[in-house]
Amino acid sequence: MKPEMERVLRSKQQARKNYNSFSRWYDLFTNSEKRFTDIGIQMLDVQTNESVLEIGCGTGYALEKFTSTNRNIFAFDLSEKMLKVARRKTHNKDAGFCQADGSSIPFSNGQFDCVFISFTLELFDTPEISKVLAEIYRILKQDGKLGIVSLAKQERLSIRIYEWFHRQMPTLVDCRPIYLQPYITEIGFHVLQSRLNTMWGLPVEILIAQK
Repeated sequence: MKPEMERVLRSKQQARKNYNSFSRWYDLFTNSEKRFTDIGIQMLDVQTNESVLEIGCGTGYALEKFTSTNRNIFAFDLSEKMLKVARRKTHNKDAGFCQADGSSIPFSNGQFDCVFISFTLELFDTPEISKVLAEIYRILKQDGKLGIVSLAKQERLSIRIYEWFHRQMPTLVDCRPIYLQPYITEIGFHVLQSRLNTMWGLPVEILIAQK
C-alpha cells in the first residue's frame, strides 16, 4: 500500500487555462527550478544517438538542452501556448511537438530510449501518477531510461506549510510533493540513481530509473 499524499483538486481544463494565461511569464517564476532540471539532465546522460521524449516541456528550457546534442527529440505539453513558446525558443527545427496529456501518451510502444519529466509528475492527481508512469514504461525501449525531477514528500514543516497553501489555493498552487519511489518500483522500473536537494526549504528528488 502506497503512502497517502495531498490530492490535486483543480481540473485539467483549469490547468490548461492557467498555463496558457501565464506562458509568457512562466520563465520568470521558474528560475529556481532550472538548476535541478540541469542536474536531472546530467544524471540521465542521454547519448547523441538516443531518442528522447520530454513530458510537460513547458516553455522548452530542458528541451533546448537536449536539442543541442540530439536530433531525435519529441516533446509535449497540456498547454498549447506553452508549446508555442517552446517551439519559438528551440533552435533544433527537427524537434517534434504535440499537445497531449501524460496519462495517455500518443506514441508507440518501445519508441524512445529516454524519457524526461521535470516538475510535472506532481501536477497529476494521485490516481493518475501510476497511469503516467505505466505509459512511460510502455513507450520506452527495453533498458530505456527515465529521468524525473519532482518535489519530494517528507515530514517537515516546510512541506506542511506548502501543502496548506495547496489546499487553500488549489488552482494557483496546483502541484504538491509526492512519494516517488513506491510508484516507480510498482510499475516495474529499477532505480539507478536518486538524490535529494532542497529548493526554498522544499526537498526535491532527482531520480533515474531503467525499464
